[in-house]
Amino acid sequence: MTSRERFRETLLFGKPDKVPFQPGGPRESTLARWHKEGLPEKVNYYEFLLKVLEIEKEKENPKVDLGVSFKMIPTFEEKVLEHKDGHYIVQDWMGAITEISDKYDYTYIRRAKDFVTRKWHKFPVENHRDWELMKERYKVNTPGRFPDDFDKRCQALRLRDYPFGLNINGPFWQLREWLGFENLCILMVEDPDFIMEMINFWSDFVLKTLEPILKRVKLDYVLFSEDMAYKNHSMISPKMVRKFLLSVYERWVRVLKRSDCPLVGIDSDGYIGELIPLWIEVGINYCLPMEVAAGNDIVKYRKIYKDKMAYIGGIDKRAIAKGGKIIKKEVMRVVPPLLKDGGFIPSCDHGVPPDISWPNFIEYSKLLAKLTGWLKNS
Repeated sequence: MTSRERFRETLLFGKPDKVPFQPGGPRESTLARWHKEGLPEKVNYYEFLLKVLEIEKEKENPKVDLGVSFKMIPTFEEKVLEHKDGHYIVQDWMGAITEISDKYDYTYIRRAKDFVTRKWHKFPVENHRDWELMKERYKVNTPGRFPDDFDKRCQALRLRDYPFGLNINGPFWQLREWLGFENLCILMVEDPDFIMEMINFWSDFVLKTLEPILKRVKLDYVLFSEDMAYKNHSMISPKMVRKFLLSVYERWVRVLKRSDCPLVGIDSDGYIGELIPLWIEVGINYCLPMEVAAGNDIVKYRKIYKDKMAYIGGIDKRAIAKGGKIIKKEVMRVVPPLLKDGGFIPSCDHGVPPDISWPNFIEYSKLLAKLTGWLKNS
């Protein structure tokens, strides 16, 4: 099988020859530790891991970047407004005023290079006037939205042998970027019409931007970025999800499925147990990263939702950090039961943190490779 066929077969509860091998991705601080523990400098950690495990790297056609932007155009000017007491205060490209330790440069604010704490002071949309100005940055046909060689890229993607899809901000995520989390929640109660106006605008913008893509390329997946859960509970109630968000998901899923895109997923940290049934209701059929520390148990979820929901992730990062028998116990708790049913790509349940050593990551990856069919069980 090609990696594209394997990805689709796995998450669609088919019969893959092997399950995709995706142990998880490290951040910068994790890599810094691993370089002290045996991972050479200036190498791709995944390719080196394959060599350590003696797994032959798959040959694939060169990756093609579609080059379509769902971001605001133009972006705001990024600039440092203040630097004192060990912190930068920055206007980022989304127009927010954000504070970050000067241990990092300001580009860490909007890129997941590492596990970084940030503080937001101000957001670009505070009133209706701000909103009218923000809308001007989301015109579908504005120069730069689509690359000049868009048709050529689409043609190349039609020949791919690897899975290809899009990551798109969900409505909750996008409004949080415009308004901030607290203001978004307050306005959901105090000015729901304003919130619905912004949600409908985002829904329309996404579909209009997708339209020329879906006419030219059959996507394997679309993943909605929609962080909307804490530990033990979602950030807004299921009732509010139904009121504000469900119609958007349903509309997007309907268009995507009509285009023969078989997989529509949601990426949300935190406890999503009370959200999964709502997602299933509108046709969303996979989710990630399934954080164990937040209370997610995909073994339990599989018994409840069966083949209505597939998962990526679900292996407790804390167990990987502890090593030895604890790694094996956690992997064997999760992986064999779900692999038996299908619809599961096992992986670390979020970015791989720096308390996971390189030797422990290799040990965990080797066990994962055996269970998913990449190594003989010897």
